[in-house]
Amino acid sequence: MRKAVLFKGDNEQMVNGKKVVMVMPAYNAASTLKRTLDELPGGVIDEILLVDDCSRDDTVSQAESLGLKIVAHTCNTGYGGNQKTCYNTALKMGADVVVMVHPDYQYTPLIISAMVSPIANGVFDCMLGSRILGTGARKGGMPFYKYVSNRFLTFFQNVMVGYHLSEYHTGYRAFSRELLEKIPYDVNSDDFIFDNQMLCQIIYAGYDIGEVTCPTRYMDDSSSISFKRSVKYGIGVLRCSVETALHRLGWMKSEFLKSVDFRKDR
Repeated sequence: MRKAVLFKGDNEQMVNGKKVVMVMPAYNAASTLKRTLDELPGGVIDEILLVDDCSRDDTVSQAESLGLKIVAHTCNTGYGGNQKTCYNTALKMGADVVVMVHPDYQYTPLIISAMVSPIANGVFDCMLGSRILGTGARKGGMPFYKYVSNRFLTFFQNVMVGYHLSEYHTGYRAFSRELLEKIPYDVNSDDFIFDNQMLCQIIYAGYDIGEVTCPTRYMDDSSSISFKRSVKYGIGVLRCSVETALHRLGWMKSEFLKSVDFRKDR
């Protein structure tokens, strides 16, 4: 493990004077954590935070041996609940830019500078690593049914939400401190639909989102939700999109959007 890559002894911020914290929402990631970190390039990350969601394996001890800052949940809070802890803790750590990298080796950290630099330099407020731009998704082994559902749901969301993204479902994301302080993500679901609710909040609030092409890997030890959970997630995405459209039109008050009581000046 190239520990020199992970931390700078003088704590000098690496990217445009901004403190960059990488957060890793972890669940049973002991077998893939080190492989993920081994691809982390130097000169980008100031601190790494791993939030363990009550793993059944030795994820925590692995993270300790690698010198990471750790928050360990005493009970499983869900994917959304894990992210809430990630972002809340990163802000307390003084992060100016927060980038989320899953420790399951599905998304490569090799492009992390492309995720962080546009935010650190004030170009975008949020960056997404898109599996759909280019040929990353199918080439990396994304199951066909997931690819087709991704394309359908993304088309539907672009129409309903009034934005244009190549995909809304990537787990590779980066945010500015201002965005995380303003967006009320704590009211969102603790389940997988958290990601979609947060993007709808970001778009509704007027923040700008950028995307970069991200190759992915689908392997036996990479985390993935079951077909049943995928169907539940898809239904949640449709509901989230419709709620956003109706909220924008003033025809209903969405629970996760009504707390977004501001519009960012463009």
